[in-house]
Amino acid sequence: MTVVLFVCTGNAARSQMAEGLLKTLKPEFTVLSAGTKPEKVSRRAIKAMDEVGLDITTHTSKHLDMVDWKNANFGITLCNSADETCVLMEWPEKCNKLHWPIKDPESEDDFRNARDEIKARIEDFLTNI
Repeated sequence: MTVVLFVCTGNAARSQMAEGLLKTLKPEFTVLSAGTKPEKVSRRAIKAMDEVGLDITTHTSKHLDMVDWKNANFGITLCNSADETCVLMEWPEKCNKLHWPIKDPESEDDFRNARDEIKARIEDFLTNI
């Protein structure tokens, strides 16, 4: 079984969108998301995902300590802050760490752009694993 963990600072937008997208594209994967300093899931992230027919309204923000990240085959950080924190963690040898520096979205257009960039990166990721 393939386990993918997406990490960003707040687990409020980018990692939530990535989780929703990958779960839809690869339902046989176990897909997790977490944050180093979790916040409430962003209404703008929910709206951006709704625009492409994906419902993430049931998602909740989680701290890294709340997910089983040590079983991840892939750990993907989506912001520089999370990447810096995750460098200090003792990742299992089997885990492939990737860093996708997605700009922190602020406007509704930023959220759409982040969603679309994450989707493109996920599609590329799936082609290359």
